[in-house]
Amino acid sequence: MSSRIAFAGSPPAAATVLRALVAAGHDVAVVISQPDRPKGRGGKTVPTAVSIAASELRLALRRPASINDPATLDELDALRVAAVCVVGFGQILRERLLTTWPCLNVHFSILPAYRGAAPVERALIDGCTETGVTIMRMDAGLDTGPINAIGRLDIGPDEDAGSLLDRLAVGGGALLNQALVDLAAGALTLYDQPDEGVSLAPKILEADIALDFTDAPATVANRIRALSPHIGAACLIDGQRFKLWAARPADVDDLQPGVIRVEDGRMLVPCREGAIDVLELQPPNRSRMRAADFLRGWRGGFGLGQIPGQ
Repeated sequence: MSSRIAFAGSPPAAATVLRALVAAGHDVAVVISQPDRPKGRGGKTVPTAVSIAASELRLALRRPASINDPATLDELDALRVAAVCVVGFGQILRERLLTTWPCLNVHFSILPAYRGAAPVERALIDGCTETGVTIMRMDAGLDTGPINAIGRLDIGPDEDAGSLLDRLAVGGGALLNQALVDLAAGALTLYDQPDEGVSLAPKILEADIALDFTDAPATVANRIRALSPHIGAACLIDGQRFKLWAARPADVDDLQPGVIRVEDGRMLVPCREGAIDVLELQPPNRSRMRAADFLRGWRGGFGLGQIPGQ
């Protein structure tokens, strides 16, 4: 049994869920996404991944400054949608929206853990070996609404935020599809979140991007994979800001603090009680590349530094 829905989302993971709902036969009456925003050094406006998917799927698309605008809510009412599905939308839903329609959210953690904007990144930074996706009916709190379903996933030892989000989005699409089927049949079940195990996952800020090589190798490597491939962990090499995209702990313990060792085509970065082996990085004003390719053309020094102000 399919449902007539509105879909609100922005990032690529949300686009994956949208495509899954369309493929499952749900009637997506309208898609709501964030307005196009300037991106990159050229400042060219770029549509969200959900806006692109909606256009490709020939779905009605709205990009209001606020989803809570009366005109937007009036349109949802006129369209007679049965639910609003929300995935990584990026705007706060207000009371009229939350109380008029069941707003079903796909959240990429096992709630009540990692409530907030960056659950996948925070779980990886913390070195978690398991995470999941939760289908929740939204309320006015920060990811505090009652739960419909949870799917669990193991996190691979070298998995970054991009590949993990891809897998979570596929699972989230399947769970949301079932929730909508149950809603249409009058059989949607919900239960309150437990009081134990609450944690927060605030938005990634500049302070979270800076690498601290006084941390243990696994801690440094976890931060690097948590911020790949969409943000990039940063440090100074020869006084210049680099992004590190992939690294793994290395069984080396005799490096000079603050100096990268180049050995057999490897970049070994000293950390507390060990080192990381940098696999991919991005020099200033250049593209992401393998460390071995970078080393063949680099003529600078290998001194390490902390991002200023961190």
